[in-house]
Amino acid sequence: MTSFEHQLDIESANQIKRIMDNQKVAYNNAYILGISFISALGGYLFGFDFAVISGALPFLRTEFALNAYWEGFLTGSLALGCIVGCLIAGNIADSKGRKPGLMLAALIFAASSIGMALAHHLTVFILMRFAAGVGVGMASMLSPMYIAEVSPPEKRGRNVAINQLTVVIGILVTNLINYKLADYGVNAWRWMFGLGTVPAALFLLGVLWLPESPRWLIKSGRIDQAKKVLNKIGNSYFVAQTFAKISTSMDGGEEKQSYRAVFAKAIRPAVVVGITLAVFQQLCGINVVFNYTSTIFEAVGANLDRQLFETVAIGIVNLVFTIIAMWQVDKLGRRPLMLIGSLGLSVLYIILAFLLQSNAQANLISVFVLLAIATYATSLAPVTWVLISEIFPNSIRGKASSVAIVALWSAYFVLVFTFPILAKWLGAFGPFYLYAVICLAGFFFVKRKVRETKGQTLEELETSLIGH
Repeated sequence: MTSFEHQLDIESANQIKRIMDNQKVAYNNAYILGISFISALGGYLFGFDFAVISGALPFLRTEFALNAYWEGFLTGSLALGCIVGCLIAGNIADSKGRKPGLMLAALIFAASSIGMALAHHLTVFILMRFAAGVGVGMASMLSPMYIAEVSPPEKRGRNVAINQLTVVIGILVTNLINYKLADYGVNAWRWMFGLGTVPAALFLLGVLWLPESPRWLIKSGRIDQAKKVLNKIGNSYFVAQTFAKISTSMDGGEEKQSYRAVFAKAIRPAVVVGITLAVFQQLCGINVVFNYTSTIFEAVGANLDRQLFETVAIGIVNLVFTIIAMWQVDKLGRRPLMLIGSLGLSVLYIILAFLLQSNAQANLISVFVLLAIATYATSLAPVTWVLISEIFPNSIRGKASSVAIVALWSAYFVLVFTFPILAKWLGAFGPFYLYAVICLAGFFFVKRKVRETKGQTLEELETSLIGH
């Protein structure tokens, strides 16, 4: 080979390298958004069952002669079902895939909605609400996980927050329907619960169209199917880059993982962060406002119509500020939003507790309730789900996520079960002083332990967060 020919070879190689370097990852954004929205319909089921109890409680108190204990247990029975649902979903997600779990969640939810609507005994109603919780728990774990696994890193926060958007849409639509149905007599609550079959059926039909998660397919050795899904998500450069990163990150992860692996020394710090954030999102106290709106406003003399109107106002504010959070979570970042939210809630709760204690006017109390909802909707509500979907390694994401979300639903049960009892002992204002302290403690935890995750692939986060 002459020196001239050698120089040509060098120039050709450099040219190829420049072409490769200039090649950019491109995404099929419409497809990604489509499958994200369908998966996120699981969040609508969460929002429905979360909100329907607020509108139905005034009727259920009469129907089943509820005292403070049974009111708390009836409300919290959803959370007990969610715990079971998360454990089921963790096993299904790792062994059968994300898609079968989402389908099963929809079927369980549809059946339980009919069961609650037809219940004539308190025991039957609670069992059916527990079953609804199984479906909600499965969807609450699998929907954010699925979205995180099919989303590009630059848009993952926004896309996972779509799940929270469908939650708040579910809350708002359900509150509006409850408000309309309230005048339909003593059996209005049956229609409130029975209508849950409609979103469940739509969710099931949508899931049938979804592809399986490419990360689960690679983990299961179904390489050709994984590449087909990745080709629908992005261009060839994206497929090659993502496939290589996922394969490297698995590192033997195709073997069945036990729950013991979740608490392995290397992974334990990330799991502790996930569990703590999950518990904090619930014990921060905001969900008593969603579930016990009627109780809070009844304490200051509001009639039933005003109580139900407040649930609608809460739903509207929740929706608007969730959209703001979706816009900011990939710009401002996860950590700043969590810090602002936890500190802001702490201050607002102190003011709200003082107003309730002073028996202030309902209008003034409503302002600070809505400010608290807005603060939560832009921070702890969506960002906690985003972080839980991001921080665990590919090989054990299903089981690790289920552990964190079991902790979340356990905390939710404690919160909603204890509120009626605490309110009876301390007055409606008393628990909010406690929630203010918890929010302040959460602020310091986030400040010390939570790292920023925006803009990194799941595999890059796996590398950086082991030892978090």
